[in-house]
Amino acid sequence: MASDTDMSSWTDLLHSSSKLVEQAAPSAQFPPLQRNLDQLEALSKKLKSKTLRTEAPSQAIAATRLLAREGINAEQLARDLKSFELKFGVLTVCTFFFKTTFEDVFPTEAASVEEYLQQVHEMAMISAVQEAQKDNVRSFNDYMMSVLEDDWQKEKRDFLQSLSRISTLPRTNVGNSSTGVSHQPGQMVSVASSPQVSSGPSRMELAPLADKPLVEKKAAVYGEVVKNLNNARQRGLSFRPATAFKSAYESLRLDASGGKSVSMQKIWHLIQLLMGEGLTVQPNVSKKMSLVIGARRHLEWGHEKYVMETIQSHPAQAALGGSVGNLQRIRAFLRIRLRDFGVLDFDSSDARRQPPVDTTWQQIYFCLRTGYYNEARDVAMSSRVSHQFAPQLTEWIDTGGIVSPETAAAAAEECEKMLRMGDRVGRAAYDKKKLLLYAIISGSRRQIDRLLRELPTLFNTIEDFLWFKLSAVRDSPAGSSSAVLNEGLLPYSLDDLQVYLNKFEPSYYTKNGKDPLVYPYVLLLSIQLLPAALYLSKDMGDEGYNVDATHISIVLADYAVLTEGGGADRKLGMMDASAEASSIIRQYGSVYLRHGNLLLALEYYAQAAAAAGGGQLSWTGRANADQLRQRSVMLKQLLMELLLRDDGIYLLLGPRGAGEEGELGRFLTDGNSRHQFLLEASRQCQEAGLYDKSIEIQRRVGAFSAALDTINKCLSEAICALSRGRLDGESRTAGLIQSGNELLETFKYYPEVSLQERENVLEQQTVLRQLETILSIHKLARLGHHIDALREVAKLPFLPLDPRAPDIATNVFQNLSPHVQACVPDLLKVALQCLDSVTDSDGSLRALRTKGLLWWKCFKVGIYGWELYCDSGGIWRQGLDEAREVLQKGNRSQVVVQLT
Repeated sequence: MASDTDMSSWTDLLHSSSKLVEQAAPSAQFPPLQRNLDQLEALSKKLKSKTLRTEAPSQAIAATRLLAREGINAEQLARDLKSFELKFGVLTVCTFFFKTTFEDVFPTEAASVEEYLQQVHEMAMISAVQEAQKDNVRSFNDYMMSVLEDDWQKEKRDFLQSLSRISTLPRTNVGNSSTGVSHQPGQMVSVASSPQVSSGPSRMELAPLADKPLVEKKAAVYGEVVKNLNNARQRGLSFRPATAFKSAYESLRLDASGGKSVSMQKIWHLIQLLMGEGLTVQPNVSKKMSLVIGARRHLEWGHEKYVMETIQSHPAQAALGGSVGNLQRIRAFLRIRLRDFGVLDFDSSDARRQPPVDTTWQQIYFCLRTGYYNEARDVAMSSRVSHQFAPQLTEWIDTGGIVSPETAAAAAEECEKMLRMGDRVGRAAYDKKKLLLYAIISGSRRQIDRLLRELPTLFNTIEDFLWFKLSAVRDSPAGSSSAVLNEGLLPYSLDDLQVYLNKFEPSYYTKNGKDPLVYPYVLLLSIQLLPAALYLSKDMGDEGYNVDATHISIVLADYAVLTEGGGADRKLGMMDASAEASSIIRQYGSVYLRHGNLLLALEYYAQAAAAAGGGQLSWTGRANADQLRQRSVMLKQLLMELLLRDDGIYLLLGPRGAGEEGELGRFLTDGNSRHQFLLEASRQCQEAGLYDKSIEIQRRVGAFSAALDTINKCLSEAICALSRGRLDGESRTAGLIQSGNELLETFKYYPEVSLQERENVLEQQTVLRQLETILSIHKLARLGHHIDALREVAKLPFLPLDPRAPDIATNVFQNLSPHVQACVPDLLKVALQCLDSVTDSDGSLRALRTKGLLWWKCFKVGIYGWELYCDSGGIWRQGLDEAREVLQKGNRSQVVVQLT
């Protein structure tokens, strides 16, 4: 229903029209027409529809025709676009509250097709960016949450593993506490009963391997390989350490979910080929060039994997069919790589119908890049375009890359010609492979540098770049390339490659630590072996690359290649590089030593000594004299370090003997060498205060007099400590006397004893008995048996204290052992104390006291061992300092000391 306002407006309009009708005069030309409002409305709509159709732009009509020709319903498209709802930018908020549609912002009727589609495109892009931002925020939040969860799980796992390791860590002195057996110096314990030298699994293998951290897993599998390596080297058997370490690492299955471009498995494969394990190298190739060839073969192995992966991912385009030859694989790879260039020559059936693409240089290059040398030579010889190149390639393959100066000069001239011509119009980009091939044959530093300078985008990966550089490296003897040198074309050397690679920081290769193994991988590929091992050895993270570095150093030192190829430090000499690797191995072995695993420490110490002495050759004595001396010195030093540890004697010397049944016999096969080594070890034990070890070692080598001398020295010190009130003196003296008696008992049945050694043993036995008597006097005095103690003192033949004996004693201490001399002052002091506690009934004790006091003062100032005269009637006074001075001047006249 119309409102009152509408009714009034229609009433006014009707009134005005009535007046106009009355005023208008009727005309024959324009007869009056009577129309009601409905008719007028219908006519106006009809008129409007006619005018809109005639005003439609020609562009809209053309767009409609285009959509119709393509089979698109224009009306349906318009309806769909009208219902499109825009969500972007600031309008997102409006859309959230008001549900703003596209028609509200940009009406469909007011836009052309181009404007409309442009707006749709822009709004779609904005919406996509916004959705991507939302996804990024959501992904970031999920990632941070997963990182937090992983960190928490790692912390919890490390904490629990640390608790479990505390209970399984080896203790360095568990022989007495765990087994309940006390080891006396004279007693022997078998190797099987010693907890430190068990022949079973090492202490680092107590926990299951699956439950260990990554570092311990590596250490466990690598340790077994080191044992096998040492056994093989000692027995002169063939052993491939790089292959063994690679297999041990692969058994852990650590790289299955790697994600990094370089893994440790890849590095071990590189080490394996660098050492020539599994490769056939020409006999006339130097050690440096054999390393270069090994690095190149590793890169070819990696490219072969890439070729096969590419074929497997594009089977339809590869069209490999049933043929599986190497050349067929390369051609399948080229079908995929050159699919946009047209029909290839090896697929063309009729060359007259459509000129095929010539892939000769592509086939030769990729055959070489993949390691298919024979196929590359066959392609070069079968094609007309490479007929001139074929003999040069054949020479390069047959000589291992060392072509004649004439061949190098011809190839360099061809490179110069191609670089001078430049890229002609219509020349395909893949023809540059011909330039690369001639540059490899030439080995010219000038051509290679120019090629890389003018074509910086020639290589897509660092592997392709390094393969090209390594293929061009020359190591020809001086004077052999005179023809090239005369032309000023110096050969490209390994030093040039290393200088170029070392311009960049390690972070450039590792992408700021995201791919940490790329830098050592590049160092190894450029034959910078020692810098690579040193770089890995500094890593102390969860991946345990320092463990890998130690065993890489073992392989490099075993093959004696550490000094080949130079490296970061040009001042390193042969022994310096070997010493660096030996230090890495020794530090790793010392970890086992600190944990009490002496057996594994011994294995790594043997490798450290071998590394210092030239590697594999040092085991058989074929190294030079300087290297053998270095190995012997370090081996004895490390064995001494092991021998001085708890249970080190039982590990190296076995249950009995001087090392024939222990581990020492593995490394010191000569009996005289073992004897001298053990004597030096006993001396160092005495200097370090390890008298029990010194006595045991001396007993093992048959040095009974030296062992008894050590026992007497310790017994003398124990008696002095006992007389001064120290509590440990009595327990030590009992054990020492027992050890001495057992040693003397063993000596009776010891064969082949020289007369001199027998006399020395008897002298030391006398000293032992004298010390036993002194000890018994101390015990009697401590128990209060003063009379018995004085009787024993008077019986001592080396002290003229018997009242009934004459007053003159000549050189009574001339042959007295210094160990006994050290006990005499305390013995005289005890005797004087006993005299003070006993009543003198007949005056005999007074004379004993006088002599005892006199001797005690003489011992205090150190003038014993000379003629002394005691005058009981009247004593001539002379100062003790003067008496000592007279004695030092050699005056053997009688010296009388005034008693105070």
